[in-house]
Formats: sequence, C-alpha cells, structure tokens
Amino acid sequence: MASTSDGLDLVDRVQQLARRVQRHLESVQTEEATKTALVLPFIADVLGYNVFDPTEVVPEFTADVGTKKGEKVDYAILRDGKPILLFECKRYGADLGDSAKSQLHRYFGVTESRVAVLTDGVTYRFFSDVDAPNKMDDRPFYEFDLRSADEADAKEISRFTRSSFDAEALQGQAQDLKYTREVLSLIEQEWNDPSPAFVRLFSKRVYPRTHTKKVVSQFTGILKRALRQFLRNRLEAQITRVLEGDQADEASSDAGSNQETDTASAVADPIQTTTEEEWQGFFAVKAILSQDVAPERIVMRDVRSYCGVLLDDNNRKPICRLHFNNESKKYLGLIGEGKAEDRVPITSIDEIFKYADRIRATAKRYVSTD
Repeated sequence: MASTSDGLDLVDRVQQLARRVQRHLESVQTEEATKTALVLPFIADVLGYNVFDPTEVVPEFTADVGTKKGEKVDYAILRDGKPILLFECKRYGADLGDSAKSQLHRYFGVTESRVAVLTDGVTYRFFSDVDAPNKMDDRPFYEFDLRSADEADAKEISRFTRSSFDAEALQGQAQDLKYTREVLSLIEQEWNDPSPAFVRLFSKRVYPRTHTKKVVSQFTGILKRALRQFLRNRLEAQITRVLEGDQADEASSDAGSNQETDTASAVADPIQTTTEEEWQGFFAVKAILSQDVAPERIVMRDVRSYCGVLLDDNNRKPICRLHFNNESKKYLGLIGEGKAEDRVPITSIDEIFKYADRIRATAKRYVSTD
C-alpha cells in the first residue's frame, strides 16, 4: 500500500477513490460504514499507510484526557511508535461543526501529533496548532472535498502521505495555508461587500475632504465598480496579449506524428501562443457541448503541437485536439474509446460541427464516471 510523491500518480489515486466513493454514498448510513467504505481507503490508497499494520495505523487509539480515561480517537497514524496524524470520523453528511471539532480538540492536546483530521469521508478538514502551541486551532488550515479535488489539492494532500510526511516542515506549511486561506476569505468579503475601513483606504487617497457617512457610502459604490473594471481590464489585456501572439509559436504539427510525440511536446513546452483560429475552434466545441456540460468545465490547454480541449482541466479527460499549427493542413483530433485519437482533416472551423455527435459522446463518457 505504498504511496508515491509523484503528483500525477496521486491525482489518479484521488480521482479513482472519488469515483468509488460517489458510487457508495447512498449505501453509507452509519459512522462505521463511513470509516470502512470511505476513510480507510483514503488512508490506505491515497496516503499510502498500511491499515493492516497495527504499528502504523491504530484504530480506536486511546487518548486519555484529564480525568477522563479511555477516550479514543478513531484512527492514529504512527511513526516510530508516536502519533503523527489523528483522524476523527463522523457519519457521511454529519455536521462537522463545533461539537465534532471539540472532541478532536481534546485529543489533540494530549498526544504528540501536530496534525488532526476531522472528516465525514468526503470532506476533510486538517487542523494544527498555528495560533498557540499544543492547542488545536479553531479553524482548519486546509480543507478539501474529495468529490471535487483537483491537482492543486493533490499537491497539498501529498504532504501527508507516508513517503512525504515531515512534521517539522508541516508546521510552517500549515501556517502559510491557514493565513493564505483567511486572507482569501477577507478578499472575497471585501469584493462582495467592501467594509468602511477598506473603502477609506482608497477614498482618502483621492478625496481630501472630510469623510462623512454620505461620502463613504458614495465611495463604496465607486470602489465596487472600480474593482470590477480593474478585473475586466486585466482579463481583456491578457486575452489581447494571447491573440496578438506575444510569444510566437514557430513549431508546426506533423499530421503523421504519433500520440507519444504529442505527449512529450506537451510536457516539454506547455506554454504556447493561442491563435484566434484556435480560440474559434475551442468556442465551437463549447457550443457543441453547451447542453451537456457546464461551460466552465470545458478548458483549453495550448501545448507545442496542438490545442487540447479538456473536461475539468484534467489531461486525463481529453475531449478533442485542435491541430492547427500547420498552415496548409489542419486536423481535428477526435478522442475515442481507450482515449485513442482519430485525426480528421478539416478546412474550416464550421466543419467541427460535423463531428458534434462524436465530441458529445466523448464528453458524456467522462461525465458518466464522475
């Protein structure tokens, strides 16, 4: 049950478990079922700990709390006989609020573990003692939902795997994650509803007179509009940069090249200039899938020899490929069963719609396994 620090392999493990979990959720009605069907596979298959080795994974780990003896945490992960990770499990769908957290809080203070996990088998909340030594924080420093975990989550999860766990390094990482998360939350709050203090931070620089309530109210609207205009300007500038081809792509695609060559090119040189024709092709594919898949799930990655259209920005869910780099020959790469690519020549963007059924069939295969 060894784990691996390889990011791509861990992504696979997380996604495979997510699919399996999704199939079993309706059958998980008790806490014990949650542990067996959801949590233990996460500990074993994702984190890589041997759940059959009692020196590594201890169920019902005794954590005496004050005068209360025999208090047990659901799972403790041990290294050299000492706990490094505590897991407190609740039934899937149960409230993971203060009551569940307070129980884990008691365990945390009487063990040597500096990381504690509260979970219902789908949502995982990681706690540490960033605010005060040996006292579990009220808020988690990291949280993810197994059903929507992506490559960024896999990177964070990898820190807790058997092969990568480093208690000392995690202290600093937990602090960074916790404060980054809290700052992002504050930014979101200010974006949606700017506070008077945030408004004054800007208004005082452009309005030298007295800041009455009326002035602050007026500048609240001005700031909200300015923030949204700023974001629009940045997005438009980025799109313009891409379309104008600041980074010219001189590589061309050979229609006869095999899939392995394409994959190597994608890894070696992932940042490319996306042409207007490639954008048009991408939007054509989004239009074809508009009734089957939420538009935000359809993403384009421009690599050296083609533009890949992916579901959920996941390179294991290719929908099609746009081989448009060669000016004289353009191909649409259709993805079939087993992810084999069938390249068909096209002379215009409109011809993509001729293959709408095949494109939709590919997307539906991925959606059906979500």
